[in-house]
Amino acid sequence: MNVKMVSDLFDPVKTPRIVVKVGSALLVGRDGQPRREWLAKLAAEIAAATERGQQVIVVSSGAIALGAARLRLPKGGRASLSEAQAAAAVGQIALSGLWAELLGGHGLTAAQLLVTLEDLEGRRRYLNASATIGKLLRAGAVPVVNENDSVATHEIRFGDNDRLAARVAQAAKANAVVLLSDIDGLYDRDPRDPEAKMVERVKGVTAKILAMASGDSASGMGSGGMTSKLHAAQIAERAGITLAIINGTHDSPLERASKANLGTLFLPRRRDSARKAWLGGRLRMKGALIVDSGCASALQDGGSLLASGILSVEGGFSRGDAVAVRDEEGRFLAKGLAEYDAAEVSAIAGTRSKQQEKLLGYAPRSAVIHRDHMVLL
Repeated sequence: MNVKMVSDLFDPVKTPRIVVKVGSALLVGRDGQPRREWLAKLAAEIAAATERGQQVIVVSSGAIALGAARLRLPKGGRASLSEAQAAAAVGQIALSGLWAELLGGHGLTAAQLLVTLEDLEGRRRYLNASATIGKLLRAGAVPVVNENDSVATHEIRFGDNDRLAARVAQAAKANAVVLLSDIDGLYDRDPRDPEAKMVERVKGVTAKILAMASGDSASGMGSGGMTSKLHAAQIAERAGITLAIINGTHDSPLERASKANLGTLFLPRRRDSARKAWLGGRLRMKGALIVDSGCASALQDGGSLLASGILSVEGGFSRGDAVAVRDEEGRFLAKGLAEYDAAEVSAIAGTRSKQQEKLLGYAPRSAVIHRDHMVLL
């Protein structure tokens, strides 16, 4: 895919499959009611995209906000976890009905998918979700995806639909993600600063880029902010997926961004294999391995993680669990699947293979994390 500008995202040849994420503040007014006129125009844009040959997946927030209004809950249904779950249970019906009605007006079939973090973190369930989305798209339906907030808890939830959109794009084998925001894109400083300039193109989300972001959600209704959008861009860029932040507050926002080439475009850094892209996008790690400088250099050169370079172990993980790899300064280097449980790694940390058999009571494996089961960050 040769995407160089925002308008390329709406070209069915360059971007045959796209994810569009809609946040709560855009979908629901401050009165708790859906912004039907704005949504109707967005639905028309989605219909136009499918008509020109694109496959569109929608990641839609709004269930908690809609449900809270119907249940008359304070603080938009976010006063407690139980209230958010109750609001979501009511709002999910309203949200799916809204999308079904608006897309149905253009002859499109909407399909609801409610997912939790575990559905996209576990490999088998991730593949099942991928297969379902693929089948729906081939059948001509528009998948409408949201986090299943009626059952998700603080420990097992994405927390924002920006990162969910990037993970859904991976599972759907999409070419691009469009995040509809309340500003035109990423600015190099607080956009309220008159000296602020919008960043049109980013090749790699670095520490400098992350420093430009604010985690605030201006509406007070959503759960994301610019920081969550940059985290989504990090997930996408490692999977060969282009991500764009564009202003969704205007009518027909996709057409506006396309015609003006307006927004911030995050270009892919690489295209990992499907398995490594899944691993690199995982949000929950069961533990961490702290490694010395020699081991860190070996990893960057493509080596596996050996016990001799491990300084310490964090967490209580089992063999096959995903763990993070950090250097002595706390910088994240990689994610990988452990070949041992935490207690075994602690026992052999800093040792050579000749010593490990005596410590383990069996012949050691070739690595603590094999390079084939590890992705560099």
